[in-house]
Amino acid sequence: MAVTPMPVSRSAVAGLSFAEMPGTQRAAALLLLLGEEDGAPIWRMLEEDEVKKVSHAMVQLGSLEAEAVEHLIVDFVSRLSASGGITSSFERTEALLLKIFPPEQVSVIMAEVKGASTRRVWASLTQIDPEILASFLRNEYPQTVAVILSRVRSDYAAKVLTILPEDFAIDVLNRMLRMETVQKEALRHIEEILRVEFVSTIAQTTRRDAHELLADVFNAFDRQTEIRFLTALDQANRGSAKKIRQLMFTFDDLMKLDAGSVQTLMRSVDRDVLARALKGASDPVRAFFFANMSSRSAKNMQNDMDSLGPIRLKEVDEAQSKMTDLAKELAEKGEIMIAKNSAEEELVY
Repeated sequence: MAVTPMPVSRSAVAGLSFAEMPGTQRAAALLLLLGEEDGAPIWRMLEEDEVKKVSHAMVQLGSLEAEAVEHLIVDFVSRLSASGGITSSFERTEALLLKIFPPEQVSVIMAEVKGASTRRVWASLTQIDPEILASFLRNEYPQTVAVILSRVRSDYAAKVLTILPEDFAIDVLNRMLRMETVQKEALRHIEEILRVEFVSTIAQTTRRDAHELLADVFNAFDRQTEIRFLTALDQANRGSAKKIRQLMFTFDDLMKLDAGSVQTLMRSVDRDVLARALKGASDPVRAFFFANMSSRSAKNMQNDMDSLGPIRLKEVDEAQSKMTDLAKELAEKGEIMIAKNSAEEELVY
């Protein structure tokens, strides 16, 4: 049943401090900050009554002081980066729904969930390295292995069979040939084993770490905003701020490029963008780029920088952001390699 929000006068909401803001007002403020493009995926996930409540809160929001907005973002970042995991199950979900919806409705919902969950188990299984699955299956009964391999893609099953010991693989093939209808209870047991041993592990490893997500968010800030929020986060959650800094990829990190990669980057970037980026760069960064140019090119680039005259810091930030974004795009295509901030290891984005 939809809940009609209590009427709130604009004067009662406008100018609220962060501590005075109710949850719906904080959600409304965050969605306003995200804007149309970035906020759309969140809006689509809300139920109709939630959309109404947040919209009502947004209309009543009025003006927020800059300090309240800053507290809002820092609190959100701090909560997200410090949040722990949760554990759930089919039974726990069903028990929760039974407290909210009629039993017959819950029965239909959970039947659909179970069917979708089963399909995901078998689809997710093929994401596992065949070597890893073969290693696990070596210790299972041949009949169990036959059931599993009969339900995955044929090309994936073939890869696993070639890795298994030959005698064991032949036994499995014979059982696949003679396989009859598998009892539902036995199949459910196998699916549960796979879900626990593999699929849940895949979900955990593919779920993006909150610090990585926020490092990308901070990379998208201009320099002043980045410094302001990181400084504020230092006070609220120093450990998380440190992790975010370590994961951020900045213009200065381009110094970690090897000679071939930095030259590829310079060939790909617009000359004016490079000049503006280097105009505001530190001496070590500027020297690094010049060292990877010919003497003539370095001299011409210095002349281009001098001819720009004084430029705004915002223009420098924009040019440097374009170069870091371009570096990531080239790395994704495999054309260059960039290193992690954590020092010795290298990662192709």
